[in-house]
Amino acid sequence: MEGLTISIDTIWILVAAALVMFMQPGFALVESGFTRSKNTANILMKNLMDFSIGSMGFWLIGYTIMYGEDVGGFIGKMSLFFNSDAINGVPDKASLMFQTVFAATAATIVSGAVAERTKFSAYLIFSVAITVIIYPISGHWVWGGGWLSELGFHDFAGSTVVHSVGAWVGLIGAAMVGPRLGKYGKAGEPKAIPGSNLALGALGVFILWFGWFGFNPGSQLAAAGEENAVAISHIFITTNLAAAAGAVTAMFVTWMKYKRPGLSITLNGALAGLVAITAGCDIVSPGGAVLIGIIAGVILVFGVAFIDRVLKVDDPVGAVSVHGLSGAAGTLLVGLFSTTEGLFYGGGTTLLGIQAIGVLAVAAWAMGLGFILFFILKKTIGIRVSRRVEEEGLDVYEHGESAFN
Repeated sequence: MEGLTISIDTIWILVAAALVMFMQPGFALVESGFTRSKNTANILMKNLMDFSIGSMGFWLIGYTIMYGEDVGGFIGKMSLFFNSDAINGVPDKASLMFQTVFAATAATIVSGAVAERTKFSAYLIFSVAITVIIYPISGHWVWGGGWLSELGFHDFAGSTVVHSVGAWVGLIGAAMVGPRLGKYGKAGEPKAIPGSNLALGALGVFILWFGWFGFNPGSQLAAAGEENAVAISHIFITTNLAAAAGAVTAMFVTWMKYKRPGLSITLNGALAGLVAITAGCDIVSPGGAVLIGIIAGVILVFGVAFIDRVLKVDDPVGAVSVHGLSGAAGTLLVGLFSTTEGLFYGGGTTLLGIQAIGVLAVAAWAMGLGFILFFILKKTIGIRVSRRVEEEGLDVYEHGESAFN
């Protein structure tokens, strides 16, 4: 029976890893659809490379930084070229594969925030930095036995650990690389730059929604037995309901605010719901999941406007609002909606306070390291393409080919 349990759990984790890996084309399609066709090949290349480079970097050293023996609550004991055949519930290599696709997700979020004006060479460098330094260290704090896990911080599948980390690095990158040409008028008013293909964007969102059923339920890390079966089923429901509520809420809020139900914002509303529920999908009720999705949908609409109009940071796909603001909000809402320790269930404010500490600490880490990284790149190889390249498109100048001919 023990061998059967290990086999079932291993198969589940690897199937979930494959579902999460399938989110990469989802991200690629969303970013391609929400940006202009002259940069599509560049965007597809970035998404391909951050997964490829991230896979090698995380295997090389990132995994042990994140999951190695704890050193002072800050970092795991590092070793190179992970090759353990040990079984700790499931084979270590199954765990490596599952965690690799999460690391790649954190890296690819940055791509959307800095799209259409960033040098490909610079992107490759910070993609490496995210997957081997920034993400593994803060990930260790939560999932590797570090100081936040000791506090009792709860982020089941990565609202903060994965999504917010990528978004906060992306926010710093987008601010430092500057807005796209023509994004802001002489008086600083933002101007819409329509995407090339909302059909691709919509397909990408559906793929991401589908892949999230590996992201969240897969984080149960086991499938054998009645307890795991019940938990996985519950997580499927909370994940789906939050996404649906986020999409519906974003549609209605957009309809009221702008007099039309916009497709692009509604699509991002579904993603905001998914990101927000990721932290607490295991310990909130279905009703709580709906409320978290509704809150995320509202935050998404006003967050996009705030970043665009007040901060004047050009985020072409809304990555910071979807993954950063919604991820932070979803993590905090665990402190309210957790059926075991949440404020609304008689648990007091202890968990809410711990969640706030974790959100702020990870945000400070990601933005601080992101600033250092982009500052060094800006002063050395540069991070922005020339005006001519941006105007005519990154595809031809950066890659020598176009996505559409």
